[in-house]
Amino acid sequence: MADTLIQNVSDTAFMVATYRANETRRADALFHDPLAARLAGDHGKKIATRHPRRFMAEWLVTIRTVIIDNFIQSSVSQGIDTVLNLGAGLDTRPYRLDLPKSLQWIEVDYPSIISYKEAQLTNEEPKCKLERVELDLANLTTRRKLLSKISSRSHGILVLTEGVVPYLSVEEAASLADDLKQIGNVCFWIVDYSSPEMLKHRQTESQNEYMRNAPFKFNPTDWFEFFNQHGWQLKDIRYLAVESRRLNRPIPLPGMLKILIRIKRLFMSQRQRDSQGKLAGYALLELK
Repeated sequence: MADTLIQNVSDTAFMVATYRANETRRADALFHDPLAARLAGDHGKKIATRHPRRFMAEWLVTIRTVIIDNFIQSSVSQGIDTVLNLGAGLDTRPYRLDLPKSLQWIEVDYPSIISYKEAQLTNEEPKCKLERVELDLANLTTRRKLLSKISSRSHGILVLTEGVVPYLSVEEAASLADDLKQIGNVCFWIVDYSSPEMLKHRQTESQNEYMRNAPFKFNPTDWFEFFNQHGWQLKDIRYLAVESRRLNRPIPLPGMLKILIRIKRLFMSQRQRDSQGKLAGYALLELK
């Protein structure tokens, strides 16, 4: 069995922080996260370098970070007073984004992640009112109590689940969607989007082996209909491939693979070509 440093979902946060640190060091960086390298540490570097599709993973993290940053800033400009970051991992947006001081930002994650983050960032000053909560989101009773508490002190909540839903089963994702719908004052929800084609593409032998301790589980037949059935409708969606073209940051594919893709596209209809650009992205949902 191939060696892997990913022992659980929390380890992926170190990998993601490494990719954000790498982007920050680029001369043409699309964002700057000066705290990412510190949080990632050597553990994150080791995990990231062993990813079987590192070029794709690093590109994905970069584009998704820009998309989510834009969603957050737009939502705040529309009057959101609370950001609830579930499964926050090693995210540093409260420190690096231009946010109003009055904004409540609540990070929720496992105790090990929260304590590590607190220790690493103890001398850093966030731009807004930052609170961290130690909580296993699988504990439904505690989760619902927290959601109710946050709702009671907020007027407009943006929920962020960056890189969280893919690790949930369909049943677990349904439970979370229902819980978020039930609490008051939730305006928007940022969620990962993957088409059925992308879900199949992820299921390679090397990918499954690398992620065997943190497998992707969420695979609804129809992503949009799934959330619609649980009370959520699409407000906006940004596709990774489309955004990468806008940002002039194409997928760094190997030369031979680029040639094969170009040849394949010659035999595609316009509809098929368009669908290729909408395989994955990030959605901004709102209540129906």
